[in-house]
Amino acid sequence: MAVVGPDGVVDRTGPDGPFAWASITKLLTAVTVLRAADEGAVDLDEPAGPPGSTVRHLLAHTSGLTLRGRPAPRSAPGERRVYSNAGYEVLADLLRERTGEPFPDTLRRLVLDPVGLAGTTLDGSPASGARGPAGDLAALAAELLAPGRLPAPAVAALSTPAFPGLPGELPGFGQQAHNDWGLGAEIRDHKSPHWTGEDNSPRTFGHFGRAGGFLWVDPDAGLACASLSDTDFGPWAADRWPRLATYVLAEY
Repeated sequence: MAVVGPDGVVDRTGPDGPFAWASITKLLTAVTVLRAADEGAVDLDEPAGPPGSTVRHLLAHTSGLTLRGRPAPRSAPGERRVYSNAGYEVLADLLRERTGEPFPDTLRRLVLDPVGLAGTTLDGSPASGARGPAGDLAALAAELLAPGRLPAPAVAALSTPAFPGLPGELPGFGQQAHNDWGLGAEIRDHKSPHWTGEDNSPRTFGHFGRAGGFLWVDPDAGLACASLSDTDFGPWAADRWPRLATYVLAEY
């Protein structure tokens, strides 16, 4: 685990070997898509996914695609937040068509190398297949907290509510009347229950994964926290992560 401030890591503990990032991978994929949009390879408002859906809908989990994309879409695009791995796989396929290179190569060119995530690889799904050390996750947290190597507009798009106010289920924490996400990051707002702490600001954003890791960034506190684990997400995480966040915000 690492605690990160505007100038980088302020405290850390544990080994720095590679761990599975699981769904935290979506932050990497989302930033890749946003950077590709800046380069003109894709347009956020072009059709992608189910009829009526766009790249923007896919990034924000509002395309209607279910977790694995089958059966048919659960709802019409823009009606509710339906968390979907399949939507991120559609995005990677689109980028592969437009760039003419494998998606992992695009990811490395646009995100991993610029941010310095030398130990991180994508072996598998662009929704969940990243693997790397906690030091790399902390470096990503630092960049999302204080962008320098990534374009600030891309980080803003990642972390600013898109299609705000939609209902939907936050995986592991149940139905939320207002389940806000940016174009890739989940946004705390006033959700309850939640995987960050009660003292985290509503603008806190990030992602967690089934493999037991998480990354949150609280821009109001000027702090981020990143953790990887060898124990899959479960009740232990829902109990301990919010308490950990409260401790981190009070201590640092």
